[in-house]
Amino acid sequence: MRQTVGGLLAAFCATLALATSAVAQSYPDRPLKLIMPFGAGSASDSIARIVADGLGPRLGQRIVVENRPGAGGNNGTAAAAKAAPDGYTLVFAAPGPFVINRTLGGLPYNPETDFEPISLVARLVNVLVVNPSKVPVKSVSEFITYVRSKPGQISYSSVGLGSSQHLAAAYFDIVAGTEMQHVPYPSGSQLAIDLVSGEVPVSFQLIPNVASQLAAGQVRALAVTTKERSKALPDVPTMGEQGLADYESYAWFGIAAPKGTPQAVIDRLNREIVATVADSAVQKRLIEIGVEPESSTAAQFKAFIAAESVKWADIIAKAGIKLN
Repeated sequence: MRQTVGGLLAAFCATLALATSAVAQSYPDRPLKLIMPFGAGSASDSIARIVADGLGPRLGQRIVVENRPGAGGNNGTAAAAKAAPDGYTLVFAAPGPFVINRTLGGLPYNPETDFEPISLVARLVNVLVVNPSKVPVKSVSEFITYVRSKPGQISYSSVGLGSSQHLAAAYFDIVAGTEMQHVPYPSGSQLAIDLVSGEVPVSFQLIPNVASQLAAGQVRALAVTTKERSKALPDVPTMGEQGLADYESYAWFGIAAPKGTPQAVIDRLNREIVATVADSAVQKRLIEIGVEPESSTAAQFKAFIAAESVKWADIIAKAGIKLN
């Protein structure tokens, strides 16, 4: 009897291995859909389309980017969580719907249990900028001294509660011991107008959103918010170089699949995504729009999301950030 059970188990394992191999060899045999949980024309949308353009030829299939914005990225991400786990529907993962929003309120999905992380693809750096006529400083240390001398009087802009700009500034207040006032905007266009006019003279903007104002000298960059300098702004020092060694904040992006997607498919996608991000043409396009290319293993991406969740939950609690 034991030999019979053992033989059946061996046969089952062999059949499973053959089926897995067959999946890997035949996938994909039709176009893929990449759900973009933000609007067309956004920075994340641009990144997704650059990566999709490079990834499609490697898979031998077209990748259709489908914009499904709403609820801070929750709507599109929730739709992806319900999709068939066959490797033909993927989601563009971002900090909001995968990390931040779960701390600010309930979600119609679970980022940890409803998805298979595949790989990071890029990070988007924040840069601390000031209106030079309203905030007459040229370094982070000068900025800290200036803001401390006017507690609660200096305002900074963002595109909304829990956005990258908002959290970068809130985190800065905690680390630097400053107290600034948050002014959320419904759109980036009005934010840019008020930043240039000095109405709201400070912002921890994503680099692509403020590149033209920096080039025109309308705002001054004091520091980037990553541990290393940005390829897009190589002359702008980091926060660490200016005394805030523990400070790091940036938006990141990756690709994930619905939970239950076959491991062979995840492995294939990871290999091709990593190769795509390493491609010189793709890197050139990303760097040109102020984005830092970055890939990972699936396990590294999963661990990264878990670490980010812990980090930002703590910062949000310390900053007292809550949904209105």
